[in-house]
Formats: sequence, structure tokens, C-alpha cells
Amino acid sequence: NLVPSNKRFAFLFSAMSPVAALPATPILACQVDSGDTTWILVSTVLVLGMCPALAFFEAGMLRAKHTLSIISQIFVGNVILSVMWLVFGYTLAFGPSIAGLIGGPQHFLWIGLSFKECGRNAVNIPSALYALFQMMFATITPLLMTGSYAERLRWNAFLVFTISWEILVYYPLVHWIWGGGFLQKLGVLDFAGGIVIHTSAGMGALVVAMYIGQRKDFFVYEGEFPPSNLPLAATGVALLWMGWFGFNGGSALSCGTTAVSAVVSTHIGACASAIVWVVLCMRNHRPAATGIYNGVLAGLAGITPASGFVNIQATMFIGVVCGLVSYYGVHFSKKRMHIDDALDVHWVHGATGVVGSLMIGVFGQLETDNFGGIYFNFAASPKQFGIQVIGVLVAGLYSGVVTYLILRTMEGVMGDLTHADGKLDTGLDWVDHGEVAYHQLAILPTEETVGSILPSETSYMRHRPAAGSGQAGRRSELEEHYQGGGHL
Repeated sequence: NLVPSNKRFAFLFSAMSPVAALPATPILACQVDSGDTTWILVSTVLVLGMCPALAFFEAGMLRAKHTLSIISQIFVGNVILSVMWLVFGYTLAFGPSIAGLIGGPQHFLWIGLSFKECGRNAVNIPSALYALFQMMFATITPLLMTGSYAERLRWNAFLVFTISWEILVYYPLVHWIWGGGFLQKLGVLDFAGGIVIHTSAGMGALVVAMYIGQRKDFFVYEGEFPPSNLPLAATGVALLWMGWFGFNGGSALSCGTTAVSAVVSTHIGACASAIVWVVLCMRNHRPAATGIYNGVLAGLAGITPASGFVNIQATMFIGVVCGLVSYYGVHFSKKRMHIDDALDVHWVHGATGVVGSLMIGVFGQLETDNFGGIYFNFAASPKQFGIQVIGVLVAGLYSGVVTYLILRTMEGVMGDLTHADGKLDTGLDWVDHGEVAYHQLAILPTEETVGSILPSETSYMRHRPAAGSGQAGRRSELEEHYQGGGHL
């Protein structure tokens, strides 16, 4: 132990956290703490649970004939991205910096990481646990965009896009802001991923949605396609909410007061944003369940970058602003711009991530956590606000441009990235997987037929499309497939 015990935790925040913004300070000594290790283990499990939670939410919000497709995309994406992070992702993100742009190959296959000893990125937990915790972030980030291109993208196109985006967008951004890269040295702050995760994925989602175009009948449904299972979506939101406590609280990398502050901010930010959505939805005299879900998610995404840097009062303000921005942004995007981002990812995640990141420069506080070993050597200032603007612009522009180039390259090599309308009428469950989620619903003329027995004033019930020959063919094919197997 090269450091006196009373100064053991007096390390700069930049040397200890994945959310650091300052140049890494050489670690003189580190000591694995069992309490901190336990908290990060729990946080890792909580964040892992956010992937199936995301699958439940998106499956419930989309039409029934695409249920298995979206769930399969998220589950398969999770396992592929996890292996990528083990093999080369971690070292590209957190390896010794090469010109401030990317990490070196020293930690290929997690070589040099330990289950017993800490490392330079987190001095109170084993280095392998730190890599595992970061793996959870790496897996969910590109999968957030599935809600943007849902119900359209071919299976092979999904795989190529997700892998390419992870390598070309996510790994570099992580290194630039958390791994010792040039934005970290500039002073950009991001506690748990408002820039690295939500801004980048939100911009990517916008580019994908605009590139692949609208779904059939977008104007018939006025951009609001019928959700298949709102209780399932509610379950997904509830699990995401719970997982977000590990997402933000675990980013403190300790079981100290900063973790407590981050968890409290996470909950309050979600509640404040949700209240805004409820109030605005009440203008139509009916608070839509989907609006409540989006309000919660907008607040969670918006408070992510600032959750460990601001007080509770600032958290309330950030939550309200995120609710307003996301609500009006979603309506502007669908009604005025006619952008078919199926689950409004670029507003609910992207725009709110930008808001929360900028608010660090407005409400950030100078604070010391002697238990967790964190020292925030910055305070809100015009300078910090300007630095945050630079970070957001660089991340957003980089993600947008690279996402577009990936899509153009894929289209040139693979051809059409989406299925023809006839196949989409059948549904990606059957087209891509040869299965359906709801066997009896699958042989109805349209999945909206079930909804016709319920009174509704929503646009998609007022303008239900009639079943066509494509649906009739689908009915016959599915009846033949399932009646022989005793599924009905």
C-alpha cells in the first residue's frame, strides 16, 4: 500500500470511474472492497435484465405479427455483442489510448484483467468485474435502435448493422469519453451514458428511420400503429425502471453516497418526466398508457448523464424539461416531419440524453465522496456548458454520419435492407423465423380485428385497413401450418 489509509480514496474521479471526463491519473495503490464489489455485481445483474425488459416493452408496443422478430433481435444481439466485448470490444474501448482515438490491443480476450485485483479504471472492484459491468452497457446501446427500424429490417441486415455500428460507433465513443480519449481530456462529463449511449443511439435511430423510410399505411394510422400488448409493454417499462437503478447507481463504481445520489436522481427524474406526459395527455381527456410509458423512459434517459453530478432539485427540473422536449418532439416528428421512428427512439432517448448532458454544465456541483473515493473537481460554469456542447455535437454528428455510411455500404453490398410490403403484411415473425407469437391471432384477417370489439377513438381504430389478398394467403398458410400441430 503506497498511499496512507486516510488518503486511500483521494484519487481524481477521472482515474476511478467509467464516467470520468478528465485525463486518467496513475493509480498508486488500489484495494478491492467487498461492499463495493457486491454493489457492482448487483448493478451488473440489474443492467443485464434491461435487455429482456427492452424486448418486452418493444414487443408490447409493436403489432402482434412482429413480436418474435423484435424479441429475437434483442436476445441474439445481446449474446453476439457480449462475445464481441470479451474478444476485442473492451480493449478497443478501455485499452491504453492510441492518439486519444481508440484503445490498444493489450486486453484482447480480457488478457491482464483479474478477478482478484483492481485496475486503473476502478480501484475498489476487480478489473474483470469492471469489464463485465461495462459489457452490459455495450450490449444494450445498439439494441435501443431496434425500436426505430422495427417491423421493417431484414434479419441479416439487422445482424450486419448491429455488429458494424457497435465496432465503428460505440467502441470509439466509449474510448473518447470514458477510456482516456480526446473528449475525456477536453473535460466532457457523462456519468452513465447520456452522450455515449443515448445521444449516439438516438442519432443513429433517426438516421435509420429516415433512411429505410415509412412503414406501409403510415399515413392511414397517422404514425400511430396499434400496439399488440400494452400490459407486456408496461412490464417491460417497470423492469427497465428497476434496471436503471443499477445502470446509473452502479456507474459510481462504489457503494457510497454518489451511488445513493444517482439512484435517487434516477427515480425522481423518471417521475417528473412521466407527470409531464400525463398532464399533456390529459388535454385529450384520456391519459394514454403509451404516453405514461414514454414519459418514464424519457426521464430515465435524460437524467442518466447527470445523475451523479446534480442535486435533487436540479433533477426535478431536468425531468420536467425532458418530458416537455420528448412529448412535443415525438408529435412534431410524426405529425409534421412524418418520420417513422416506430418507438420514437430519437426523441425519448436521443433528445433527452442531449438535454441531460447539457444540464451538467448548468447544475453540476463540486462534491467529495470519501466513502466511494470520488472527487468531482468541477462545478457548473459557462466553460463546462460549452465543453458539454462540444461533446454532444461530436458524438451526435459522428454517430449520424457513420450510421449513414454503414447503411449505404450495406445497401450496396446486400441490396434491399427491408422486406417487400407483401412479406411485411404477413409479419416478420413468419417471414424471418417461421413462427408466430400468438397462434390464434395469427390466422385472423388482421391483427387489429381483435381490437374492433373494444370502443376506441384512436387513429388506428378509426382507420383500420381492410384485409387484402395478402392477408388471406397468410391466413391459409398459417392455418395449414398450425392445425396439423394441435396448436389451436
